[in-house]
Amino acid sequence: MTRLSRAVRGAVTALAALLAVTVASAPARAKTEPEAPADFVALRNVDPTILQEMRYFTPHNFVGERIDGYRQPLCILTRPAAEALHQAQTRLLRQGYTLKVYDCYRPQRAVNHFVSWAENLDDEAMKGEFYPNVDKARLFEDGYIAEKSGHSRGSTLDLTLVKLPARPTRPYTPGEPLVPCFAPQQERFPDNSVDMGTGFDCFDTLSHTLDPRVQGEQRAHRLLLKSTLETLGFVNLAEEWWHYTFKPEPYPDTYFDFPVSAKSLTRGN
Repeated sequence: MTRLSRAVRGAVTALAALLAVTVASAPARAKTEPEAPADFVALRNVDPTILQEMRYFTPHNFVGERIDGYRQPLCILTRPAAEALHQAQTRLLRQGYTLKVYDCYRPQRAVNHFVSWAENLDDEAMKGEFYPNVDKARLFEDGYIAEKSGHSRGSTLDLTLVKLPARPTRPYTPGEPLVPCFAPQQERFPDNSVDMGTGFDCFDTLSHTLDPRVQGEQRAHRLLLKSTLETLGFVNLAEEWWHYTFKPEPYPDTYFDFPVSAKSLTRGN
């Protein structure tokens, strides 16, 4: 081997070693999270007077833990839905009420979390409050859990009414005694909502908006929420007094998976 060949070979070996060190020491690229389209907004930027109690950011829900994808306790909606909700709030404030949202946009990963939980029949930690009369094995069949949710399209939300002046809702303590969601209001978890006949996310037929067993003040509250929202383009899900979808939906066939956080909205807010 000539001196030149040895020199070339040495240079190639040194270059290869340098490249190997450079690649090995390069930081791993962070996985890029999906972002919301520009017409998704934080509700607080459209109407800061609407109360937000984002249940899936907390362990006070039927799963019993924070749900995947909820990085902040933030209501995110498509702008048309948020602006229509602002109009509803304006009308209700004149009558001595405020709206309170429990859930708004819901990423697909959160829905997947619900599905995974529902398939684990041994986990019934929150049954005593949210589905005391429902066999967990029937949650899919009875329509309480599904693999897709309208919430993931960005124009569906869960909400209630609160009488003004609004009293704060005390924090939920994991492990505290559970009371059925259809018990009398004074016995249920002390939500500051008006009495709707059941609590939020109550897996029971009493949650059907027009269930004939719900009468008096409870029915009047449900109808006030329903009539106010429906005149502004929202459609109620008959099985859940708290569930409304703004129509027409900007994204009727798209199920988004960006996280619930202000960072997801950098393009639109």
